[in-house]
Amino acid sequence: MSKKVYMYKRFERFWHWSQAALIFFLVLTGFEVHGSYRIFGFERAVVLHNYAGFTLITLIAFAIFWHFTTGEWRHYIPTTDKLREMLLYYFKGIFQGERKPVGKSQKVKLNPLQRLTYVGYKIAIVPLMVSTGLIYYYVAHGDIHLRSVKYIAIFHALGAFLLIAFTIIHVYMTTTGHSVTSHIKAMITGWDEVEDEDITE
Repeated sequence: MSKKVYMYKRFERFWHWSQAALIFFLVLTGFEVHGSYRIFGFERAVVLHNYAGFTLITLIAFAIFWHFTTGEWRHYIPTTDKLREMLLYYFKGIFQGERKPVGKSQKVKLNPLQRLTYVGYKIAIVPLMVSTGLIYYYVAHGDIHLRSVKYIAIFHALGAFLLIAFTIIHVYMTTTGHSVTSHIKAMITGWDEVEDEDITE
């Protein structure tokens, strides 16, 4: 038996979709700057990429403030409790119709595997992209002087590929709810479908 629960607050949804749009645009313009194709033209792609990058940094700052002032940061605290069970579920159990080992509720939004994944995203991928992007930007504008930006560019590109991999996995995981689109709908409306026994967790 399942029930609809208001899971995602308005800012949370705004942050999620704004971040997704900015990441998509940064990847689009970033690979053009890299010379992979031509859409906007190199110079315009650079300008647009920079604007999008600083907008994302601003959004990240607001999101960090929101997470800590609302207590939402607690959902991301890593745990190994039932981590093995979740791995087995995603690799095998989900295809056999088994019930998810860890339920979802307003108090516990993320399972152990999701927590580790998001923490990795927040403390590894995001800082890598932001730091290398800022260094590259300020070197290009003459505010920072480096003999070579080759390795900065390599690490920034590596971060981009990690970000793309994370996004692909994230999009796939949205299809593993009660229906293929239920998780996406929840992030649009705020209301998610959870099992009755999970609501009081």
